[in-house]
Amino acid sequence: MNSENAVPKRLYRSQRHKMIAGVCGGLARYFNIDPSFVRLAWTLGTLASVGVGVLAYLAMLIFVPEEVPADKSAGTAE
Repeated sequence: MNSENAVPKRLYRSQRHKMIAGVCGGLARYFNIDPSFVRLAWTLGTLASVGVGVLAYLAMLIFVPEEVPADKSAGTAE
């Protein structure tokens, strides 16, 4: 594979695998793992850190862009 033509991976909040805001689904897609594992790890990490995971989730909710659905064309005006 030619590294010059490789598209860099981007982190997006998932539209398809979301329960609240798509943060865990987006992380799962980025790391190519099952979203259930990410949700479980996030929950356990939040409990172990006495709620720091909630702040991290909110930060990702604000700063990680939402995934654009593939069926929407960019630049079309209705």
